[in-house]
Amino acid sequence: MPWLRRHVIHLALFVVGLVGYGSLAGSRLWHQSSDPHFMYQADAWLHGRATISPPPARGDDWAKVETVTLRDGREVRGRRLKSRPVFRTTRGDEVAIADITASKGPTFYVSFPPLPSVVMLPGAAMGGRAGNDVLPTVLCAALILPLFFATLRRMAAAGQSTRTPHDDVWLTLALAFGTVLFFASVQGRVWFTAHVIGVLLATAYAWASVDARRPIVAGVFLGLAAITRTPMAFMFPLFILEATRRAGGLAALRADRPGFLRAVRGPLLAFAAPVVVIAIAAAAYNLVRFDAPTEFGHSYLDVRQQAQIETYGLFSYQYFARNLAVAFTLLPEFPAHGKWLQISGHGLALWITTPALLLLLWPRQRPPLHRALWLTVALVAIPTFFYQNSGWVQFGYRFSLDYTVFLVLLLAVGGRPLGWFARGLIIVGIVVNLFGAWSFARHPAYYRVGGNAYGTVVAH
Repeated sequence: MPWLRRHVIHLALFVVGLVGYGSLAGSRLWHQSSDPHFMYQADAWLHGRATISPPPARGDDWAKVETVTLRDGREVRGRRLKSRPVFRTTRGDEVAIADITASKGPTFYVSFPPLPSVVMLPGAAMGGRAGNDVLPTVLCAALILPLFFATLRRMAAAGQSTRTPHDDVWLTLALAFGTVLFFASVQGRVWFTAHVIGVLLATAYAWASVDARRPIVAGVFLGLAAITRTPMAFMFPLFILEATRRAGGLAALRADRPGFLRAVRGPLLAFAAPVVVIAIAAAAYNLVRFDAPTEFGHSYLDVRQQAQIETYGLFSYQYFARNLAVAFTLLPEFPAHGKWLQISGHGLALWITTPALLLLLWPRQRPPLHRALWLTVALVAIPTFFYQNSGWVQFGYRFSLDYTVFLVLLLAVGGRPLGWFARGLIIVGIVVNLFGAWSFARHPAYYRVGGNAYGTVVAH
C-alpha cells in the first residue's frame, strides 16, 4: 500500500495513456499494421536469419541488396545505381553494368536500426510474421507518461525545477497528447513505432541523467536509443554536462581544483562503457548484413529518390532549406472545394502542432540544466535538418520526436508559470494532435500528398 500511494499518479498516467492511445488506435489495435518491418525482422531472427526471406509482400522502405556474377567470375553484392550505369558493391567498389554476366536477384533487409525488433520478439514468437506490431507500440507509448512524470519529479527533487506535481501532470499530458507523439503512437508501422520507442528511451535516458545519478543506466538507454533512432546518439551532452556540474563545473576544471578529474572520470567511464558495448554489437550486425559497420541499410533503399541520394548523399546542405520550411513554416490549408481543411504530406510546423513550445522563447529561469538541455536538442536536431527526407508522409514534423522530450523538459526548467495562458496553449496542442491521431492514414481527404512543393522526396 505505501508503494501504491507513492505511485498512484504514475499508475493513473499509464492508464490515461493506455486508454487515450488505445481509443484512437481503435480497430488497428487488434491487427498488424501495413508496414510491420520490425515484426518481420523479429521473426527472421527467431529463424536464425538476418535477411527477410521469403521477400516481403508489402510495405515501403526495404533495403534491397543484389548479388551478381562478374565477367572475371567474382560474385559480389551491392546495388545498381540509377544516376549512371554502374553497380556499386557493398565494399564501395564500382563495376560497369556491362561486366555483369548473371544475377541471383535481390536479398531484402530491414533498413532501420534493430532495437524495435527486439520489442517485437514476443509477438513474433506467438504469431510469426503475422504478429501484431500496433499493440506493443501503444504499450510503449503508454509507458512514456509515468516515466516522464518521474523524470520531472526527479528534476524537482534535484532543485532543477520549481514545478509542483500538478504542473508536472500538465507537462506530461502536453508531451503525450499535445505533440506529434499522439498521432505516431496510434499507427503501428515501422517509422512511427521507431519514434515511439525512441521517445520512451530518451525519457529513460533523461531520468537517469538528472544529477548524473545513474551513469550506467544513462549509458544503456543512450546506446539503445541510438540503435532505435540514429540521431539520438547525439543525446550525450545532457549526461556529460550534468556529471561535470556535479563535480564542480567548468570553473573547477579551469581552476584545476583537486579531485575534479577524479570526481568526473568515474561517472563518465561508467556512462561510456555500455554505449561502447552496444555500438560494437550494432557495428557487427551491420557488418554481417552490409559489409560496413555504420550502414544500417538506408543506402540500399529501393525508393524513387535514389538518384537524388546518389547525387547529394543521405545528408546534404541541399536538403536544409526544405527541412527548415517543413519544421517551422508549414500551415494548414483551407481550400475552396472539398474538405474544409487540408494538410500537406510534409505535415504542419512545430509551433502549430505544439504551440506551448513558444513559451521556450521567454524562460523565467535558467538553471544549469537549461543549457545542457538546449545543447542536447541542438545536437540531435541538426542531422535531421540535413537529411534527405522531410518525414513525408506525416501529420506534423515527426523527426522532432527525436528531441521533443528535451523540449518539454525545457518548459519545466524555464519556470514560466503554467497559468491560464500556458494551459490554454497545451489544450490547443492536444486538440490539434487529437485531430491528427484521428485523421492520419484514415481520412486521406484531409491530406494533400500530390504536388510536392518542397523537393522530390516523396517516400518515408
